[in-house]
Amino acid sequence: MEVSVEVNGVMHTHDVEPRTLLVHYIREVVGLTGTNVGCDTSSCGACTIHINGEAAKSCTMLAVQADGQKLTTIEGLADGDQMHPMQTAFMECHALQCGYCTPGMVMASVSLLDENPNPTEADVREGLEGNLCRCTGYHNIVKAVLSASETAVTVGGGQ
Repeated sequence: MEVSVEVNGVMHTHDVEPRTLLVHYIREVVGLTGTNVGCDTSSCGACTIHINGEAAKSCTMLAVQADGQKLTTIEGLADGDQMHPMQTAFMECHALQCGYCTPGMVMASVSLLDENPNPTEADVREGLEGNLCRCTGYHNIVKAVLSASETAVTVGGGQ
């Protein structure tokens, strides 16, 4: 089946098998490997991207279901060499260890702040409960999201 999607502002059209998961399409066909495959069961959130500005786990969706949609991956958050404020906050707050969950965690965090620009610590913890980190204990991730929420820069996903 033919799929046409806009990924990080660039149109892509490919023939794919109807059973191809969106995460595999992004990684293997489009060639953007920042979106990670963690579990293929929607449990971990490592594959979180934005579809039309909303966070979604790309392992739960077929590529053909994304036809005609606008996708933003972790590679699309930065503005050239200028990191997204959430990426900067993750770096400054040491909100990563192995880094495997980081792309999905950042994408989910951006979406969280789009919906709630002034969250409490409890709001952040609840908002990110669908994303798992096996290394950090979440303290610095929560700290990074709260730090990003305090910036005057719009935190939106670049749509």
